[in-house]
Amino acid sequence: MVISIDELVKRVNEAKDYIRNKNSTEPSIAIVLGTGLNDLSNYIEKEAEIPYDEIPYCPVSTVEFHHGKLIIGKLSGKNIVAMHGRFHYYEGYSVQDVTFLIRVMRLLGAKILIVSNACGSLNPYIPKGSIMIIDDYINLLGTNPLIGYNKEVFGPRFLEMSEPYSRRLIELAENIALEEKIKVFKGVYAAVPGPTLETRAEAKFIRMIGADVVGMSTIPETIVAKQMGMEVLGFSVVTDDVFPIPLPPINVEEILETAAKVDKVLSKLIYKIVGKLEV
Repeated sequence: MVISIDELVKRVNEAKDYIRNKNSTEPSIAIVLGTGLNDLSNYIEKEAEIPYDEIPYCPVSTVEFHHGKLIIGKLSGKNIVAMHGRFHYYEGYSVQDVTFLIRVMRLLGAKILIVSNACGSLNPYIPKGSIMIIDDYINLLGTNPLIGYNKEVFGPRFLEMSEPYSRRLIELAENIALEEKIKVFKGVYAAVPGPTLETRAEAKFIRMIGADVVGMSTIPETIVAKQMGMEVLGFSVVTDDVFPIPLPPINVEEILETAAKVDKVLSKLIYKIVGKLEV
């Protein structure tokens, strides 16, 4: 359900105050532990873990392989706050709901957002099992979290988006990947509403308009983070190939298996990046 901007401001502040009462640490980095980053939670020196259903007005993840808690602690020496499990538009939530905790984490103090997702590859040069740094995006969700009346407390209404993902952070990620001998690609991420995977015609169309990979998340979070003045670094874990025509049948269990294999590598890379971040 879409609520008024005044009500949203009130709810975000109530959630922020509730979390502050549980733990007073001011995080400098926010992380969305999406598909491909579950292992990263093992690196976090946890100070507090708050289930989503305890946070005022916070949605609850309905996807069985997504956890549902906010983690506060230290990662590679930095104060962080992490969403262990995210929300998706296809779960029936509004984009206000999907991005609710992004706004809360910014008000807690986070200036950088690191986000990950699972995706299908439309580019034969980015095979299944790859890690892709997101350089740009194409929003095919049919909506935008900034639609509606705006409050300057959240940032500008008309948001300049020539650099949705920070070039500074992308360069840092590429350099660390090179040092650690981790192969990474860079490309354009497209988001569709889901939860159905792409038809042959949809895959062909999305590839033709310039996307390298396609998924069902991340863009609303990126938009809201940018509106609130955060730098964003995004990663896609390529769990399946959707570029051959005709498309091969895609098995969700195989997607999860592929994500699990990449998880440890991407988590190690994020750990190293956080250690080098200047916030």
